[in-house]
Amino acid sequence: MQRALEMLVMAIDSFVKPMLKLEIFQGLRPLQITEIARRAYRVVYKPGDTIIREDEEGDAAVIIVSGEAVRIAGPALEEPAEAVPEGSLLGEMAMLIETRHSSTIVARTTVRALRIAREDLQDQMAEDAALADHFVQRITARLSTVLESLRAIDSMVADSASIVPASRGTSATQHPIHVH
Repeated sequence: MQRALEMLVMAIDSFVKPMLKLEIFQGLRPLQITEIARRAYRVVYKPGDTIIREDEEGDAAVIIVSGEAVRIAGPALEEPAEAVPEGSLLGEMAMLIETRHSSTIVARTTVRALRIAREDLQDQMAEDAALADHFVQRITARLSTVLESLRAIDSMVADSASIVPASRGTSATQHPIHVH
């Protein structure tokens, strides 16, 4: 009995350790992280299996626990296949809100992963208000970062529009996009 319990603790520990390194889980109590890992699905992807697909609606985040994966489609892809290292969290917002994946990630080798389903995480948040508050703060911070990026882009567009010369015979009218 003791040996079986030790094996169970080791199995859960192998999934909790990668979570501890991820920013979105930092600040949670160990018991909260352990419970997320306990509720999550253990998934094994074979080489060539798609882990997440660009433009598909996501209903879970995936943590690469072991194995090699590659990003083969998505924004700012610089190589034909970009390595996705162990410990990576894929589709993190999908475990919290309805969203579409921005990239396609496939397994290069056998990949062991932890799949954190939105429905299960929402059930856990309903039972643990502190957990819900933690993720609300994380989403708010992420949205603030996106907003800052959009404002910087707006500023660059407005600045470049002011230096574009008018074509012959037409007048230049500026219509900057403002993000509030």
